[in-house]
Amino acid sequence: MNKPSFLHRIRLRHIQCFVAVAQERNLGRAAERLRISAPAVSKTLSELDEISGQPLFQRNRMGARLTAEGERFMPHALRIMEALDGAAASVDMADEKSAETVQIGALPSVAPDVLPPALKRFRQLHADARVVIHTAANQPLLEMLKAGEIDFAVGRMSDPQMTVGLTFELLYMEPLALLVREGHPLSAAGNVTLSDVLAHPLVVSPTGTVPRHHTESFVRSQGFRMPDNCVETLSVALAQRLVRDSDSVWFAPLGVLGVNAGKREAGLERLPLATTGTEEPVGLLRRAEVGLPQAVQEFIEVLRSVSQERQLSAA
Repeated sequence: MNKPSFLHRIRLRHIQCFVAVAQERNLGRAAERLRISAPAVSKTLSELDEISGQPLFQRNRMGARLTAEGERFMPHALRIMEALDGAAASVDMADEKSAETVQIGALPSVAPDVLPPALKRFRQLHADARVVIHTAANQPLLEMLKAGEIDFAVGRMSDPQMTVGLTFELLYMEPLALLVREGHPLSAAGNVTLSDVLAHPLVVSPTGTVPRHHTESFVRSQGFRMPDNCVETLSVALAQRLVRDSDSVWFAPLGVLGVNAGKREAGLERLPLATTGTEEPVGLLRRAEVGLPQAVQEFIEVLRSVSQERQLSAA
């Protein structure tokens, strides 16, 4: 890429179009957001590819995904858009102060754990702030974070290729727990074994997720194999309902019980079966070298405090 030529030819519309497509992952939706036609979006992206000297998206009928070059370009494009938003806010002729917004991404198993107490404390600092919580699996959370759709994510470590441009700060370690309904036949058993557990229907996380990987590894380490008739779901609410209404056993991250929940929470019990070796780091994921608004920074501080207390109570 010829730098003088790039600086001379690049226009704000190229940056706006690039960010919109990266966030929407679809040219049609990006066109609706920008209020232009889909062919105009395609033409702008082609211009940007020519200016940069390399393709920034992989485009097909399923949508558009950033290339490695696009991943490197994205943080800079976002900073440009954020700077423009800040400039617009500084010259806003209306005296009314807009409500601060905190966009959070969280794993379904993590959200009910540390976010409720963190939100309660944050409200004491920012009673008028708008808080939006997005729950998804780890990979979609990382994609949303890179695209600037969320300010930070509470998630798990991932492959280095997935975390380019991101930082990870450990909050706490989370093991798997085997959860059943109150009054489950295994609740009264004195010495529960994995063989006893596998005699009941299982509810597990979907294939490809970290909890599922640890579940399979734990079962194999005990000399067993995963049954074929498991129910797989990422939904905490659905898994809770399935377990409460049946004799199923749920292999779940301990966080679904909530902070300081101990062995019982909302009709569920944790079986006394050790799951040593299934611990997984849960942490704060942020875009590297990107400044955050004051409200977001203060939410992160509250989250750190809640996580530290969680660790102390679990010790």
